[in-house]
Amino acid sequence: MAGTDVTPFTSNNTPVVQARPPRGNILGTLSLIIPTAIGGAMAVAVAEPLAMVAGAAVGLIAMFSPKIASQWERAVVLKWGRYDGVRGPGVFWVIPGMHTVAAWIDHRTVATSFAAEQTLTMDAVPVNVDAVLFWTVFDAQKAALEVQDYQQAVSWAAQTALRDIIGRTSLSELLAGREKIEQELQALIDRRTNPWGVSVHSVEMRDVVIPASLQDAMSRQAQAAREKQARIILGEAEVEIAKLFEKAAESYQGNPTALQLRQMNILYEGLKQKGGMMVVPSTIVDSMGHAGIMAAAALANQQSAENAKPRSEPDPDVALRIAETNLFPS
Repeated sequence: MAGTDVTPFTSNNTPVVQARPPRGNILGTLSLIIPTAIGGAMAVAVAEPLAMVAGAAVGLIAMFSPKIASQWERAVVLKWGRYDGVRGPGVFWVIPGMHTVAAWIDHRTVATSFAAEQTLTMDAVPVNVDAVLFWTVFDAQKAALEVQDYQQAVSWAAQTALRDIIGRTSLSELLAGREKIEQELQALIDRRTNPWGVSVHSVEMRDVVIPASLQDAMSRQAQAAREKQARIILGEAEVEIAKLFEKAAESYQGNPTALQLRQMNILYEGLKQKGGMMVVPSTIVDSMGHAGIMAAAALANQQSAENAKPRSEPDPDVALRIAETNLFPS
């Protein structure tokens, strides 16, 4: 992310204090050299050694006077131990012994990673939650004077707020209502860090880890729920099919020809399967007649021949023999 600092953390979630490079070295060096050179020139001109000593002393004091603050930084300056103001960005001057720079405050957006391990939810389920906090210092004076270490304070405030939110939330709400929890967490952390001059932009929950045994139980529960829903849908389909069959039976009851055509169609669909065998009730054979059975078998064989690959010997007409057996029993 452009313009964003990521705060490094140790294994116990404590921010690492990074050494800040000195500022104003070039100006300080020039401030030492120039007065010393002027003092040396005056000492040579007036033959007075004290002039060179005085010039070196002035240069030594001026060496520590210039400071440089980057564009995103602000320096909190104290005068005789009291707040004197905020300096920067750019070059500013202090008087050594009188002024001290209490803190260098970074005004860029900072991303802080924090976590809550083995925290119990409202329904007593231990979870591990990882999150990222995006925040910015909007008041350098408060960040330097109202809290000892504002970066570490923000980290601990975020972690305790996360534990507080988890303890007031059930597991189902934690897994399903993540956006709502992030908004509540942002408001809670912002309320705690606002007196320190810190504003929270957003909180992003990266991962929620639950015990493996509970994951297995939840998986079985979800599977059982899906199977139950599938059985319900299947039962509803059976009811609808039964109603349609009832209407079809009413139609066939008054139209024997339509029933006979339907029987021939069913017989044809069954016989056209390759290598299939169908046991035909004698009542259907009587109603359709020997010619109807032979016609259905012939159509089925023709369909099978078109769909199948060429063979050296044709398959026996099993359905026709069954029909003849029903017509002419021994």
